[in-house]
Amino acid sequence: MIKENVLKIFEKVKISAEKSGRKFEDIIILAASKTQPIEKILKAYEAGIRYFGENKVQEGISKIEALKDIKDIHWHLIGGLQTNKAKYAVKYFEMIHSVDRKELSDELDKRAKKENKIMPVLIEVNVGEEETKYGVKPKDLFNLYEYCLTKENLDIQGLMCIPPYSENPEDSRKYFIMLRQLKEELENKFNKKLKHLSMGMSHDFEVAIEEGATIVRIGTAIFGKRNY
Repeated sequence: MIKENVLKIFEKVKISAEKSGRKFEDIIILAASKTQPIEKILKAYEAGIRYFGENKVQEGISKIEALKDIKDIHWHLIGGLQTNKAKYAVKYFEMIHSVDRKELSDELDKRAKKENKIMPVLIEVNVGEEETKYGVKPKDLFNLYEYCLTKENLDIQGLMCIPPYSENPEDSRKYFIMLRQLKEELENKFNKKLKHLSMGMSHDFEVAIEEGATIVRIGTAIFGKRNY
């Protein structure tokens, strides 16, 4: 099933990318692999997925260690991050999608210095301003971004969001447009290109790509319903 699911997603990504004037290769398909066992991750890898996203640092590390002999597998941290886990996140992950406050950027920068590493990060924006979600509020984004630019060992590569959930994918479009516009405003104000918009999940990734997503985080549509 996983192989079939991945092939269907590849086709949908290709069509959506063409709608937005881009190519399939311009989009990173990130398999959201939280709670998934190694066997399923390997099946997704065999089907052509190379990027995997974990929500929890410890769970991610165990999988990274188990699959460390596979050289072309990429691991991103996509869940909210506590400052006390920052050193492990920096050591093990290739990119962190969830920078949302100054204290976290301080800690990541400090840990990246110790690892002698420039850490690629995305700033998570709480586009729906939901109390239950991580992310900086849109009105505070510019201040946080400017602060992050002072951090020598952080490379801010773009923005990430998780819109309010709706059964109708079209309901997410306005939030994806908002994130894209925020990225463009940052680029104009600070005269610095941001290459990534991490937005869109299993139910709305096609809309996200149409609105400029470069990374889509897909779990259920690849692995099936999660068994918690």
